[in-house]
Amino acid sequence: MLASLKRLPGASWLIHPVTLVYLVVIAIWITAGIMKPGFARIGHLRYLLELAAVIGIAAAGQTLVIIAAGIDLSVAAVITFAAILTPIVSVGWDPTGLLGILFVLAITTAIGAVNGVGVVLLRVHPLIITLATATILQGSLLLIAGGSAVSTTNPAVVWLGNERLWGFPVTILTWLVVAAATLVVLHRTVLGGWLYAIGTNPRASRLAGVNAPLTLITVYAISGASAGLAGLLLLGMNRQGYVGIGEPYLLGTIAAVVVGGTSILGGRGSYLGTIAGAILLVTLTALITVVNASPGLRMILFGGLVLAMLLIAGRVQETR
Repeated sequence: MLASLKRLPGASWLIHPVTLVYLVVIAIWITAGIMKPGFARIGHLRYLLELAAVIGIAAAGQTLVIIAAGIDLSVAAVITFAAILTPIVSVGWDPTGLLGILFVLAITTAIGAVNGVGVVLLRVHPLIITLATATILQGSLLLIAGGSAVSTTNPAVVWLGNERLWGFPVTILTWLVVAAATLVVLHRTVLGGWLYAIGTNPRASRLAGVNAPLTLITVYAISGASAGLAGLLLLGMNRQGYVGIGEPYLLGTIAAVVVGGTSILGGRGSYLGTIAGAILLVTLTALITVVNASPGLRMILFGGLVLAMLLIAGRVQETR
């Protein structure tokens, strides 16, 4: 059916993975709005976009890593690390709270760079090195916080998670800035071209003069920074951090990237698709919550819907 549609004049854009995801999101919003009028209200849709911003920002670095044929399983742990560490390192004599934010982002960026060094210099598979990093971070958090929640009064963090500028939540505006920067990196810089080259054929890219080691370390560092920023936003929205606060975002970031049309094998994709994937995942979660399903059924429905979207996205890519 998809192949037949592709042969229709001017219809090829309809089966583009990115377009497909956006159309699905719109269809779900319209259908849910008809079934539950409150679902389609501007305030609720804006709230969904705020939630999607956390996934979307964390998935920015994940998109770059996956395009380069890698994967970052430490994203959830880095989000939690940032959310718990920020209240601890924020000092009272800094009225802005910016020093605490910069310190935490520097650490999460360094964590990502260490992942990149492990992949490049130690030649450890990305799945193994990032999983090991996640485990170390989780253990460190238990030692630091003792398993208890920590509240924040950091003005900058609270501002990021709750303030509005010109009527728009700062969370969404922050996502727009991250999205613009990510798209520029992917499609307007040498680094972006190197990422696609490495993801398509690592050996050929090296022969063509691509600096693969520097590129991979850079994108893993970016992934750490984006996950750290997502953790700060999550902390600001909830006003507290706790062990496990970032766990839902591991599947979320990977699913948003792949559902958005980026190949899990690397070399193909765009952050525009990841944006659509993040919105879709949050919308599905909200829709499942609206129907008052039990927690177990919610997990089954969410996993099944994500799997269905992945299969559809994969099928669409095969027809291209």
